[in-house]
Amino acid sequence: MSKVIFENVGKQYLTNWAVKDINLTIENGEFVSFLGPSGCGKTTTLRMIAGLEENSHGKIYFDSDIVSDPKNKSFMLPEKRNVGMVFQSYAVWPHMNVFDNVAYPLKLKKIAKDQIKSDVEGILKTVELAGLENRKSHELSGGQQQRVALARGLVMRPRILLLDEPLSNLDAKLREKMRKDIRKIQQDLKLTMVYVTHDQKEAFQISDKVVVMNHGKIEQIGTPAEIQKNPVSEFVADFIKSGE
Repeated sequence: MSKVIFENVGKQYLTNWAVKDINLTIENGEFVSFLGPSGCGKTTTLRMIAGLEENSHGKIYFDSDIVSDPKNKSFMLPEKRNVGMVFQSYAVWPHMNVFDNVAYPLKLKKIAKDQIKSDVEGILKTVELAGLENRKSHELSGGQQQRVALARGLVMRPRILLLDEPLSNLDAKLREKMRKDIRKIQQDLKLTMVYVTHDQKEAFQISDKVVVMNHGKIEQIGTPAEIQKNPVSEFVADFIKSGE
């Protein structure tokens, strides 16, 4: 697991600032949610952690390592960052069974077959998919497919796991269960997790810290209780009220 530090980070597209002046520290083993309406910059911020977007200015650190500093032309490629990612779409390959879907990132790294088998079986047990190794994607429920995506993100033992609206395609009852399961996995593995959502209830239920964003800027950072009890701006107060 790793600490993530943003120092005056921004992302600009031509004349439009998608993210501007982000200063934030995500501690080792912390569960942090980026919360805000569509277009507020939360997914762009997540993608900058992954290296899928390069920041236009500022610095991003993992612990003491600089992973992106455009001023000094320093940029660590995504495959070098050891970051796992779980997307809104499950991205489960239909021609592969559960085992092969989860094993894919390990095979890319040319890990020994015995080690792959051990690692995949272990993580499938963690996400409660043990015994389903040979199932194809069309034989899985939506919740099971999301667990496959989660297992694939975890199997390479990432420094940080990033989740972008991972539960939005699930029904309400299953979404509630998966929230609890993801939080339990994060606590059991003591893993740094960064989670993007527009759902206030979701963010407040599972996070150690919530980062509320609006128009590319951070409006407020705090624990769920701090933000709910003491919103620091009219936007935060209205946004929280809209989700009640």
